[in-house]
Amino acid sequence: MPKKSKINSSAPEYINLQNKKIANIKGIDVKRLDKLARILRGLIFAAVEAGQSGHPGSSGKVEQFLAMTLGGVMAFDPTNPKNPGRDRLIWSAGHCTPLLFTGQALYYEILKRNGRQFSEAAVKAVLPEDLLRFRHADGPQGHAEAQYPYSDFTTGPSGHGLSAAGGMALVHSSCGLDTKTWVFMGDAESEEGMTYEARNIIATNGLKNMIVSFDYNHFGIDAEIEEVIASPIINHWLGLGWNVIETNGHNVLEVAYAYNLAAKGFANDSPTVVICHTLKGKSYGKMENTAASHGIAAKHDDYVSIMKNLGFDIPGKQGEVMADIQTVLAEITSEDEKYILERLEIGAKKVLPESVLVEKMKKSLAGRQIVDPLSIKRPKVLPSELVFAEGSKVSTRKAVQAWFNWYMKQTAFFYAGAGDLAKSVLTNSAEEVYGLISRKNPLGRGIRYGIAEQNMAMMGAGLTQDILPGGYRPVSVFGTFAVFTNMMANAIRLAIIGNELNPKTKGFFIALAAHDGPETGEDGPTHQGMYWMSLYNALPGIKVYKPTDANETIEMLFHALEKGEPIVLSVYRPEQPVIKRGEVPAAIEANNGAYVYKQFSGKGNKLVLAICGMQILQNTLAILPELEAKGLDVKIITVTSPELFEDLRKNNPTKAQEILPDEERSLVVTLHNGWPGFLYPFMLQPNYNKKAIGITHYLKSGNVAEVYEVADMTSKDVKEKILNALV
Repeated sequence: MPKKSKINSSAPEYINLQNKKIANIKGIDVKRLDKLARILRGLIFAAVEAGQSGHPGSSGKVEQFLAMTLGGVMAFDPTNPKNPGRDRLIWSAGHCTPLLFTGQALYYEILKRNGRQFSEAAVKAVLPEDLLRFRHADGPQGHAEAQYPYSDFTTGPSGHGLSAAGGMALVHSSCGLDTKTWVFMGDAESEEGMTYEARNIIATNGLKNMIVSFDYNHFGIDAEIEEVIASPIINHWLGLGWNVIETNGHNVLEVAYAYNLAAKGFANDSPTVVICHTLKGKSYGKMENTAASHGIAAKHDDYVSIMKNLGFDIPGKQGEVMADIQTVLAEITSEDEKYILERLEIGAKKVLPESVLVEKMKKSLAGRQIVDPLSIKRPKVLPSELVFAEGSKVSTRKAVQAWFNWYMKQTAFFYAGAGDLAKSVLTNSAEEVYGLISRKNPLGRGIRYGIAEQNMAMMGAGLTQDILPGGYRPVSVFGTFAVFTNMMANAIRLAIIGNELNPKTKGFFIALAAHDGPETGEDGPTHQGMYWMSLYNALPGIKVYKPTDANETIEMLFHALEKGEPIVLSVYRPEQPVIKRGEVPAAIEANNGAYVYKQFSGKGNKLVLAICGMQILQNTLAILPELEAKGLDVKIITVTSPELFEDLRKNNPTKAQEILPDEERSLVVTLHNGWPGFLYPFMLQPNYNKKAIGITHYLKSGNVAEVYEVADMTSKDVKEKILNALV
């Protein structure tokens, strides 16, 4: 066994249940559950036949699904599937929707047959007839999505679900709740690096409420996973501090017993993985126990043979799958129905009343503000720590430090962490309010993610896509250098897709892109963040905010919070001037995405400069008299978010026209201390090449002045580029 560390209270447990004699568990009718497993496989194969698409390989997880949902351990009420007191279930193996949807079809069909009341519109369950449209636009989707029962996060990309589940488990544990987070995970997902990051941090923090059902069938899509993972799979869990229980994944009694052990927990307070040894695509004819069963629909004649070999005398007429589904369901007896209803009721009774859970949270979090984070508004008079003296020099990263620290004290449901950069991106002050989450401090609010941007983004965004008892919605910030945010992009994309598909659990998070621009000069091109925003501009449901000074940063954070839409927030490292407002609009105008920093003087040929970035603004202001001496009448627009400005054009066109009238667009030259395309929305398309001024090559190490010289963005360079754009 591994040696005890300073963090782990004791070594992880290892139990091998395979082929061991296990006393029957009360209520586990093995013969009946084996029959239900056969029925579920029949429905899975019928659904894949109907859609001529899907993942029949999920038939290998059938016993796991039955043991989890009917085994008496999961707290879940199918008539109220989003009850905040339920256990959470995440399909990290998000492709296994044939099992997810046929499981729903079976249970909800039986509930309907027996007059159990539920709102089909509210529950959004898949029914048997819906299986005919599997993987079609008007039917059940191809990958797991959070709006469905028995599914609490929108998944698909391999490995991401475990990280999101870790975020949810962390939130519930850190609020003093015993809610379990269950995960269906495939073995090939272990190849994805972020699953290591997730396994590590989940075990390190002692998230004993996490239970992973690991489908160990040895196959991915291409071939055996041993071609990628040569070391024993058990080492990948035990070595990181997880309790491990091994089972025959097709022995429903072994699996149910393992889940009971995992749910009770172990003295070491560590998470548990149940490794289920299975056959991929079990019972799927010649594709059983092969990689081919992952996502290939059998030919029709093979499908008919498969179903008959399972014992279903289906009509088997091509294009008439409903008759096959009815044949499968016809094998369910009244005794089968009674058994399923009784087992589902046991799970429903395990869901505690919301009022009880709210009181438990309040007791655990005594002394903190039990306030929904998204209900917090900007104070009419900002507290002194959120106001920065005009003319002083303050970096925008210090402004976010102040805001996060203030916000952490306003609500018990805000979480802050960074990718081993807390003292640099300045999430550290907020993390220290209640301390880092750890085995010794389970109720902390700081998260030490380590150098693990993928997992950080998925945990940080995933934890916001849940609703706690009482309706409290967690909010998080997770930060790294702007240049490294590309590693977070797919996790963020997955979270905002979930926001759109399931608006009821829409989460708000702040992805902190710190040390933005060439200002992080000394580290050289590997750390100069100038092009990262191109990854996020095209994604619906998230916006890039790039405030110019410290006061704008505060205003834009409150604005994002009020909108409740996730943001990627750009902040810079150097101390830069806090704008003297005077004739310049108030900092709150940054929330429009742009504002007029300087109007036309009425003398000379009109030129509009749309500028993003404080240093480039200063460099431009330095040569403004020279431009005016050339007979130019310069109007300056400060840009803080092109996407916010596009929203303004749609929602308040009058205000947008005051900032940038349509007739002035042909006069625009843009300047950005990074990717020129960031400001394309401010100009007419034919002008992109000459009039979009930015940085289009990698730079070198140096201080700010040196790096701007290498970037050809000094005041002199800016002047020459502006004049050249007018030729």
